[in-house]
Amino acid sequence: MLSPFAEDIWLADGPVAAVVGFRYPTRMAVIRLAGGALFVWSPVALSDGLRAAVDALGEGRYLAAPNSLHHLFLGEWLRAYPDAAVYAPPGLRARRKDIAFDGDLGDAPPQEWSSEIDQVVVRGSLITTEVVFFHRKSRTVIFTDLIQHFSPTWFTGWRAVVADLDLMTAPEPETPRKFRNTFVGRRIARAALRRILDWPAERVLMAHAPPVDRDGQAFIRRAFRWLSV
Repeated sequence: MLSPFAEDIWLADGPVAAVVGFRYPTRMAVIRLAGGALFVWSPVALSDGLRAAVDALGEGRYLAAPNSLHHLFLGEWLRAYPDAAVYAPPGLRARRKDIAFDGDLGDAPPQEWSSEIDQVVVRGSLITTEVVFFHRKSRTVIFTDLIQHFSPTWFTGWRAVVADLDLMTAPEPETPRKFRNTFVGRRIARAALRRILDWPAERVLMAHAPPVDRDGQAFIRRAFRWLSV
């Protein structure tokens, strides 16, 4: 249920989710912090097998929803891990009033993981505000929806045409056009991207694209060349 990606990072792919008829694979990451506490990014559906695999790594202590679109399974994770602290990205508290969040994700990481994981908020899009993370030990940057890539055969019919126009099935991972066209605050987004490019990235994880295991910083520059830092 969990596959190792880099030092102290594991990945798990969840079930496919449908959004307006578009099928999206789901993916989460687990980062083991010093002392054994686990940081869970973008939790997917929690099965018995996945819970056993997580418990074998350490204590599930921090749950992070990276944007206001990736939150569907927070409730079941909190029921399984009632002592875990759950953190909200900008905009999610208003959507999930059923969850008592322990903190908000901003441009500075909470003290609980600040020595091991950095983060920055990418603002400016009318669709959602995304928190991007950087795991220092493995030099891994973690994006959610800002970079995507699907096989040309993943979508069918008119959805395949829309996905092609949106750059979701471009030759390499890209920021979809729907995000590019809704960034009304490009100056603030460029400031966030400059911080991301300051990280010594080697690897890149994304919710909807194959992982990148080398030349991460160059990969990020290509994916965001439209933003013209």
